[in-house]
Formats: sequence, structure tokens, C-alpha cells
Amino acid sequence: MAPKETQIPLKSAALAYQKKMCNPFYFWLAMLLKLPSAVFWSFKLKTLDTEKCVVTIPYSWRTQNPFKSIYFAALAGAAELSTGALCQLVISGLGKFSMLVVDFRAEYFKKANQTITFTCGQGLELAGMLESLNPEGTGKLTMVSSGKNPQGEEVARFYVTWSFKRKA
Repeated sequence: MAPKETQIPLKSAALAYQKKMCNPFYFWLAMLLKLPSAVFWSFKLKTLDTEKCVVTIPYSWRTQNPFKSIYFAALAGAAELSTGALCQLVISGLGKFSMLVVDFRAEYFKKANQTITFTCGQGLELAGMLESLNPEGTGKLTMVSSGKNPQGEEVARFYVTWSFKRKA
């Protein structure tokens, strides 16, 4: 899957990150090294550009709970990845940042018993917030990831608040 052209030109570091993450082999390797549960749960990165990130999680024996739906922690992991990968893309090439999840909230609407697709579409908002930080500033942004089943019905919505601190 080739990286998609976006409205905001990406710096070379961000383009390199995007190219690696959109390559299934490099994505799998990165997850194996940094987030092994994503490999076990078989997350797939479908889209990563400056506007949005799309991650899928299958309904399978690896992801299901005893109630025949996807385990809430697996859903949370996919939702966090859809926000975190977008954060990593946007901060690539902007200098050094530390980032940390400082709040996490979830809402569940339907039983997740099919492949669920999580989408976070706040890349442009995040880029604006990060660019407005002063040289040693900090900022927070609550990013929303919506999980939908193949019929387009919203199954869950996650609110992940990321804190960013520019490093000197």
C-alpha cells in the first residue's frame, strides 16, 4: 500500500515513517519490537496520512473474550494505535518530543463480533497544536478514535488524551 498524498507536505522524516508504517512487513516488525500484543491481535494499518489513521482488528480466537465479542483491551489497543501512529507521523521531523497518554475513556455501543475498523481523523488539528507550541512548551490533545463494523455501525468510541512536551 503506497502512502497517500495529503494536503500538508510531509518532512522527509515523516515521509520515511509513513513509508515504513504503510509497508506490512515493517509495520509487523515495528509492532513485534514495540507493541507485541498488536502482532498477536493481528492489527492492520490501512491508512496513515496527515489527516487520519485507520487501523483494523479482526474478530478471531486471538481477540475474543468468553462472551463471543472482541476483548475490550484489544479494542482499546487498536484505538490507541490509530491515535498514536498519527501522533508519531505528525511529530516526525518537527524536532524532539516526548508523548504520553494522560487520559483514556471509552464508550461501547454494539457487540464487536466482526472486524472493527478504527479511524482517527485529527491529524490536521494535531499538527496545528504542535506547531503552536513554544520551544519548550507542552500541550495536550484529546484524540477520538471511532470503531465501526463492516456495516458502518459505530461499535465503540475511544477518547485518548495525549500530552506532548517539546524537548530542547
